Amino acid sequence: MNKLKKFIPWIIPVLLIIFWQLSAVVGILDTKVIPSPLQVIQQGIKLTKNGTLPKNIAVSLYRATLGFLLGGSIGFVLGMANALSTLSRNLLDSTIQMIRNIPHLALLPLFIVWFGIGEPAKVYLVALGVMFPIYINTYNGIKNVSPDLIEMGQLYQLSRSKMFKKIIFPGALPSILVGVRYALGVMWTTLIVAETVNAKSGLGYMATDAQNFANTKTLILVVVMYAILGKLSDSIAKFLEEELLSWQVGEVKA
Repeated sequence: MNKLKKFIPWIIPVLLIIFWQLSAVVGILDTKVIPSPLQVIQQGIKLTKNGTLPKNIAVSLYRATLGFLLGGSIGFVLGMANALSTLSRNLLDSTIQMIRNIPHLALLPLFIVWFGIGEPAKVYLVALGVMFPIYINTYNGIKNVSPDLIEMGQLYQLSRSKMFKKIIFPGALPSILVGVRYALGVMWTTLIVAETVNAKSGLGYMATDAQNFANTKTLILVVVMYAILGKLSDSIAKFLEEELLSWQVGEVKA
């Protein structure tokens, strides 16, 4: 029964792919506009053999990972500081909230002016998009730790460092991991946009180049690759939840 449960999430995607392939075979879909799954797979094999696809996937992964680590670290530190310190909260939170309400993708032209068309503009834009979900969830997670647990720690006369390590951080971790999961989605959305503007490599560049030549097979291949990378990222986040929140087995598996 448990083995069958692992296949349930794949039922609808597999059925959609089968329907897509059959529609192309019987002529319902124009394969010049929407190529069949088999054509997309063949294009993927071709671009893998000549090195184009692996190279651009590696570039996109590098940008995404670097941006996530940078933005996630800043968001976590700011969220922790503002949740634990009234002075820090009064000084920084209003400014962070004002910046958060600016659509970060709209800042892409400014980032290109400030940082050029190289890697920094793309990485910094991803970092900006990732920072806010992690900041908000870290802040809320720490602020919403049960007062009863904090009171218990005070009764045991825990030091500030032990209070954070044994009570505050574990209590905030579920919320922080929700922020990580959401931030991973924002990471890919931001990167897609960043790589379609003045890029010379990456999956977004492949999509733009394919668009210029009306190469729908490569366009759909890029979309599929983004979907696969997004699913892998989400699976990693779920794995972290299961490993780090094993004491919440019922909630995690729900």
